[in-house]
Formats: sequence, C-alpha cells, structure tokens
Amino acid sequence: MTDIAADDLILLLPQTLAIFPLEGALLLPHGQLPLHIFEPRYRNMIEEALGNGRMLGMIQPRVAQQHPVPDQVDIFETGCAGRIVSFAETDDGRFMITLKGVCRFRVNRELPLFRGFRRIIPNYLAFRNDLEPASDEGIDRGRLLSAARAFLMLKNIACDWQAAEAASTQALVTSLAMSCPFEPEEKQALLECDDLPGRCQLLISLFEMAMLTADGPPPGTRH
Repeated sequence: MTDIAADDLILLLPQTLAIFPLEGALLLPHGQLPLHIFEPRYRNMIEEALGNGRMLGMIQPRVAQQHPVPDQVDIFETGCAGRIVSFAETDDGRFMITLKGVCRFRVNRELPLFRGFRRIIPNYLAFRNDLEPASDEGIDRGRLLSAARAFLMLKNIACDWQAAEAASTQALVTSLAMSCPFEPEEKQALLECDDLPGRCQLLISLFEMAMLTADGPPPGTRH
C-alpha cells in the first residue's frame, strides 16, 4: 500500500471523527459503501467531513429499528473510518457519496453533539494491520465461492461470478461481507474479526448455516 509504516499512518488519521450510526450498514477496510444523505444533521456531518480529510466513521447502533436513529442511542464499540471518494449534491441539498474503508476503530470517548451529529475520539491502534496488505494464507477460496454461490442462489441474488472469480481474495471477502443480507449482529461480528482469514471463515459459516436452516424441517415438525 505504501512505504510508510502502519503506526505512522495511524498518526495521519483524524483524531476527532464524525460518526454515522446506521443499522445494517457494514463498511470494511478497502470496501466501498454508497450512501444517500438527506437528514439535516447528516448533511452537516458531510460538510464537516469534507473539511476534515474527507473522513467519517460508520458504526452500528445497538438498539434495532429506530428511525430516525435517536441522538443518544447506544452504539457498538467498534466501527470503521472511511474516506469520501466520490461526492455529488442534488438540487434539494441531499448528498450522494461513496465511502472507502480505511481503518477500523474503537470508541475511546464520545464528544458533545456538534451541528446535530455525533463525534468521537477514536482509537485505531488495535487495527493498525488494516493499513497493511492483508494476508490470505490459510483461506479456502474454493469453499468460500461454493458456499457463496449456494447462499446467493437461495436468496435469489444475482452475482457476476466471472468478476468474483477474477477478484483478489481480499476484495472477494470484503465485497461478500458488505453486500450479503446478514443480520446486524452478524455484520458486526464480521467487522470485528481479527483478520481476513477469520472473516472468511465466519462468512463461510454464515453461508453454510443459512443453507442448513433452509434445508431443515419446517417449524412445528416433530420427530
């Protein structure tokens, strides 16, 4: 990625980070997440992020299905900082952006609301390896692709398998983890995996568990 050591790269990341609590939205390092921003508080957040290295943090609320997300809802301790890599503003003031994941963080402490949005002091140190090329040693790529095919067929989700097979292992794992319709808790578990092989193994387990559940007896069946 770069000749600069990961510990030095961490020092270049913002030490105050705007956060966007959004249930079910998973951003991983090197992944890309499109977002449609329309609430006034989050439009303010984007304006501030554009002046702060184009960085903001994605994080999930702990309390499910509250829309809009309350200002003081509890959040998970781990999120992912991303850089705005594309940006467009509509005539009515909405923003269409794409975030590219840079590095995960833990919430060190939260700051008072600013212009209606939340900010934290992030701690990136535990995730310094996000800033280095990921190792795919020990990954069973064939099993991953086979499990993913079965899962996406079950969910009736189309996939460009030619592109998937040509992608790097890191890009494949990241794309599948971010785009597949998992529960929020499962997405949080994928985010918190120690490394790429661990995330791949969890992905395979989620795919295979879904297939086993689909093949099982209907509810209420007795044996």
